[in-house]
Amino acid sequence: MKILKTMQKIPGGVLIVPLILGMLINSFFPGALEIGSFTTALFKKATQPLLALFIFCAGSQIDIHKAGLSLAKGGALTVTKILIGAVVGLLVGRIYGNVGILGLSVLAIVPGMTNSNSSLFAALASQTGDDTDVGAVSVIALNNGPLFTMIILGSAGLANISAVSFVAVLVPILVGFALGNLDPDWREYLKHGKMLIPFLGFSIGASLDIKTIQAAGASGILLGFATLLLTGFGGYFIYGIFKGSRRAVGAAIGTTAGIAAATPAAIAAVDPSMNPFVQTATVQISASIIITALLCPVLVSLLNNLEKKKKSSAKTVDSVPAKGSTP
Repeated sequence: MKILKTMQKIPGGVLIVPLILGMLINSFFPGALEIGSFTTALFKKATQPLLALFIFCAGSQIDIHKAGLSLAKGGALTVTKILIGAVVGLLVGRIYGNVGILGLSVLAIVPGMTNSNSSLFAALASQTGDDTDVGAVSVIALNNGPLFTMIILGSAGLANISAVSFVAVLVPILVGFALGNLDPDWREYLKHGKMLIPFLGFSIGASLDIKTIQAAGASGILLGFATLLLTGFGGYFIYGIFKGSRRAVGAAIGTTAGIAAATPAAIAAVDPSMNPFVQTATVQISASIIITALLCPVLVSLLNNLEKKKKSSAKTVDSVPAKGSTP
């Protein structure tokens, strides 16, 4: 059976297929993954360690001679993603307060729009981009978790952020980067970190429930589409500054990271006044995770095909001799 090759034919399928499988099992047989020991550890509660290990492996793949371009790409996309989420979230907060608009609180908007699914980005970048695009994930992964949400909300006087938290995110990346550049054999060995992607996808899915979208209602669906379109197209257009790169890769930041669902509770732990919004925000972010994970690969694929058609048309026009000219 050609299971892997079939999955690879689906944009982001190596992550999406296990994610859907995990979500279905958790939705209809929730106790199946709670039997304990290695089963629960690997399939139910492995999201953070697997993501940390993936980031470590991704850091090792950045060649110091190519690091500049990878870091520039990752930095441009990360700043774009965070700025869009921050502007939308803080604008809503300034006008409507923490309660937000259309059922979406600031506590749902900021984490939902600023946290990108770095694993899905890596999978899509490997299909539609090159090594420098894949290497950009080491920077993009920095926006996974509550760090930047705390900074954004902290700037509005809602939370304080510890420098230790920022360092904790950077350590796996820097250690992987150092090891991969000190010893090329380690870089080669750690490139197989891609094998973590399906396990990470399943673990994320195992924390979701198919009824999440129903519970989130229209507001959760709205957050998903707003994240996909605003940050996805934001990344697509900003990627145009890198000549020769496939701009469609930039749209791969139009997602909500699975770990973002834990951010509302983390923020509320710092600022208890946010407690009334935690449950609804968590459900809405979970809906956005599912919607963007399913639709972002479609968006990237459509934009990639559009680019190919434009390039093909341009070549055809260039090859046609002008009127009156000698072929």
